Amino acid sequence: MTKLGEYLAAKSVNKSEVARRTGLSKARVNQLTLNDTTKLRADELYLIALAIDVKPIELLEYVCKGVKLVGQQ
Repeated sequence: MTKLGEYLAAKSVNKSEVARRTGLSKARVNQLTLNDTTKLRADELYLIALAIDVKPIELLEYVCKGVKLVGQQ
């Protein structure tokens, strides 16, 4: 499960509803939540945040937790 998948599961979000509200396909939402190699685009993150009524920065910070610049600890 991806960080996005963890976030949605923790909030008990229905992925089918996210797909319907964002216009993303159910298959794409499943890829984004289950496949670690799938890249989440900024516009998709923004739409998902709007669909689940959270601030996009909150979702971005959760999804990118642990991302650091080279040389930082």
